Amino acid sequence: MAINYENLMASKVTGQEFTYGDRETMLYALGVGFGRDPMNTKELPFVYERDMKTIPTMSSVIAWGAGGMRDSGINYLMVVHGEQKLTMHKPLPVATTISVDSRVVGVWDKGADKGAIVVSETIISDKKTGDKLCTMEGTTFARGDGGFGGPREGAPTPHTMPTRAPDETVEVDTRPDQALIYRLSGDRNPLHSDPEFAKAAGFPRPILHGLCTYGTCCRAIISSSVCDYDPTKIVGFDVRFSSPVFPGETIAVDLWKDGNIVSFRARVKERDVVVINNGKCTLKA
Repeated sequence: MAINYENLMASKVTGQEFTYGDRETMLYALGVGFGRDPMNTKELPFVYERDMKTIPTMSSVIAWGAGGMRDSGINYLMVVHGEQKLTMHKPLPVATTISVDSRVVGVWDKGADKGAIVVSETIISDKKTGDKLCTMEGTTFARGDGGFGGPREGAPTPHTMPTRAPDETVEVDTRPDQALIYRLSGDRNPLHSDPEFAKAAGFPRPILHGLCTYGTCCRAIISSSVCDYDPTKIVGFDVRFSSPVFPGETIAVDLWKDGNIVSFRARVKERDVVVINNGKCTLKA
């Protein structure tokens, strides 16, 4: 079954409502590794209800399950998450009800045996105030669906990385049970929790969610000299996913600072494998 280009481009869902509270805000922070040291007073506001702070990448879970591409013809067994982009319009509230609009903004044919690219957009607004909070753009790489006759030009291009040595490297740990904590924020795919399922998918053990790695990189930048634990400095956070992380591994995030743009790349220290590439963190001007 080939991709149905017309159905995909017509995919649109508006006005979906979701509600989250400080419990979900703290759970997400724990899921990406904040609060390891309860004596670290700079991290405490992310996991404790006094003077709470929210993490920009929490936007990727507060509307979990929104949207949907019906009758798309996509072979979902061959799908991987390619890229994730985020634009923050306002800091996320600690607790609120949100209104979510989702649509497919582009589908590109890379050719037979080369797959297809599907890009979707999600806009999250505060239901109470009507304020737009953030816009997310997710890229799906449908590996088994190339050659359907769609457009080949115009697909998004990744952020160009600097060629000089990084200006700063921040190492952040992941716990062996990290995926089991993170999945409680929404993504309960057994690939991240069930050893037998992971083995059937070709992995020796469950892997960390890509969006957990995404949030962990945000944790690294928030704790770096770039932000000094002020998450409101981040107004954009874009990545390309390269390889999975196994829970318990250490992620080293290399940073390059150029004005209000921080380029970054993440690699697993134990295996020297790049897991996030072409990272672009935009800081408030």
